[in-house]
Amino acid sequence: MRSSPKRRLAVLLALPFLAAGCSAGGDTATTGGAIPAPPTAAGPGGVAAPATTAVDPSVAASADAALSSNTKAICAQAQRARTSFGEIFIADLKLKIDSAGKGAAAVAQADEKITRDVQNYSYALGDMAKLTDDAALKKALTAMSRRVTAFKGDLTKINAEQISALSATLDQACGKG
Repeated sequence: MRSSPKRRLAVLLALPFLAAGCSAGGDTATTGGAIPAPPTAAGPGGVAAPATTAVDPSVAASADAALSSNTKAICAQAQRARTSFGEIFIADLKLKIDSAGKGAAAVAQADEKITRDVQNYSYALGDMAKLTDDAALKKALTAMSRRVTAFKGDLTKINAEQISALSATLDQACGKG
């Protein structure tokens, strides 16, 4: 089922607010900044492709250990991930629109990037859910991860009301809102 133009517009209008999340009035020392989007380089057809960088497994394990069972840190990380994904989503939407006039290869490359970005966000949410021992936070992160996975990179499947409800549940689990 395709979403109506009004629904897509509602999603577009809601995303900047979702990107901002619960950071309004937040302490940047506590929540940190947004996770920066990976650098990109123009690929074939002028479509931006992410640069690849290797992640040291010991650094990742150290980060997981620092978050493990720390509800406040996991909430802060979830907020940064949500903000980052909101920004990436907007860029991906623009990429999708721009690629339409550049041929099938550009559209396919844009679709691959969007799918990868959605999978990365879903994985991050699921990984944070595994690290927490707070039942409400685990449930909120798991629900968001499953819902984001259901998009399968199709931007037209994103429903602003559902995302807002999931975000509100996460905010509540994190003691905000």
